[in-house]
Amino acid sequence: MTTKAIKIKRPEVRRYLVPINTAASQQMFTDCLVIGSGIAGLRAAIEAASNGCEVILVCKKRLQDSNTWHAQGGIASVLANDDSIASHVKDTLKTGCGICDAEIVEQVVADGPGLVKELLDWGAEFDKTATGSISVSFEGGHSHARVAHALGDNTGRALADALIKKARQFENVTVIENFFAIDIITNDAGVCIGVIGQNSKSSTEIIWAKSVILATGGAGRLYRETTNPDVATGDGLAMAVRAGAILRDMEFMQFHPTTLYIAGASRALITETLRGEGAILLDTNHKPFMAEYHPNAELAPRDVVSRAILDTMLKTGSTHVYLDVRHFKKDYFAKRFPFINELLVSFDIDISKDLIPVRPSAHYMIGGIKTDRQARTSIANLFACGEVASTGLHGANRLGSNSLLEGLVYGRMAGTNAAAIAKKAAKTAGPPKFKYDIPKSDRSRLDTEDVLNSLRSLMWRNAGITRMAKPLAETQEIITFWERYVLDKIFDSPTGWECQNMLTASLMIAKAAETRTESRGVHFRSDHPQIDDTNFKIHLEFE
Repeated sequence: MTTKAIKIKRPEVRRYLVPINTAASQQMFTDCLVIGSGIAGLRAAIEAASNGCEVILVCKKRLQDSNTWHAQGGIASVLANDDSIASHVKDTLKTGCGICDAEIVEQVVADGPGLVKELLDWGAEFDKTATGSISVSFEGGHSHARVAHALGDNTGRALADALIKKARQFENVTVIENFFAIDIITNDAGVCIGVIGQNSKSSTEIIWAKSVILATGGAGRLYRETTNPDVATGDGLAMAVRAGAILRDMEFMQFHPTTLYIAGASRALITETLRGEGAILLDTNHKPFMAEYHPNAELAPRDVVSRAILDTMLKTGSTHVYLDVRHFKKDYFAKRFPFINELLVSFDIDISKDLIPVRPSAHYMIGGIKTDRQARTSIANLFACGEVASTGLHGANRLGSNSLLEGLVYGRMAGTNAAAIAKKAAKTAGPPKFKYDIPKSDRSRLDTEDVLNSLRSLMWRNAGITRMAKPLAETQEIITFWERYVLDKIFDSPTGWECQNMLTASLMIAKAAETRTESRGVHFRSDHPQIDDTNFKIHLEFE
């Protein structure tokens, strides 16, 4: 794969969202600061602590409020005797549509089995076969059964719970919940030296650190329809841009084909494993349709299934399609998919006779902060891992259940290398003195809730599953207008900072989507429906 990239001008943003004055702020010190409590952040904290560092892990709500905790799907890894590393690598590269980093793919896939078994040793309750080995199942895009689950469709919770328990065993790990990380602080040389945030008492606090690991997760909440929890607002992406980090491939947002569609209710993911085990997609006339779009039908890659569902909805003039699991035994379904079963029962859906209404939703940010093979960003002493990072594993389309795998591998890597940096850092004589002032804005103030609701609808409509040049250009014009009245303000609460971050991240998605005038992986341009290897078998980078 080529290392060349098309360069895009980064958004013009204020360096910091809030004034900084060390003389008036509470301050803490640590060797390594980890921001985020998903699988990547937790694994990074454990590894840094194992290497002898004092670690502070912060998260903006509870430890359990992460995409990892809510993940129903499993973790992909070569665990069965009839599977192979080479096969998993091949499937990942094929799904990535030509722009995966082959060496990264090989590394992540090869490290996977050992790290999954390590989780088992740490108490993760993986589903087992009759012989006691970890059970694996099929998912779309995989040529072998290699997706491991825990507690049925509560895999994310089971893995996060095991990692949280492990992290709490270290006396040199301090966990701080309800801490909103506002900005990365860099010195005059552009080196990361800490973070400013707001603690649970609504006070500004600075955490100085010899190394910082961003594991802040994704940005699904930029879209009206999403599987993501409220915390996934792209904060880490916007923080990195303001600090000067390189971001890439922001056009690649993956949409999950099947989320429960009940009018007036929030969207809930219906795991892909259902289709892996025989669930059938039907249109509103109760006719199967996936065979018309891909030879693998229900087991086609996610981007294919999402577009097929959207096309079918347009053809039938409906707001959804159906997932048919009526041929599943009720007792088996309840045991195998306890979370989904409870959810469906709450909506009076009887799987033995009722169809499940579903439609696609924004699910996973493939692009993000560019990292090298050691999880380092373009900013010294700043690392990134998990969904906030662009490692090169996923290319233009993520193979199902590779995300938890990547979080484990790159979380460990970030923790190892951040600890090495921290150990080499010289001791400072005292806390750094730092001051940053922001002039007061004289422009009108917009209602942030109104902006956010409008932004999410705009992104879903114009930068969603299918895109076109004119709507993408208009999206940038509208976001830029909002930014004039939002990014110039000083907020004192997470709602305002999230709005600022979401505008910044959304603008990059729309700009990158407009720049890539082809269709590749999850990025589909209806005005450029073909893949263009001549001009776009390449990354897009914001510099």
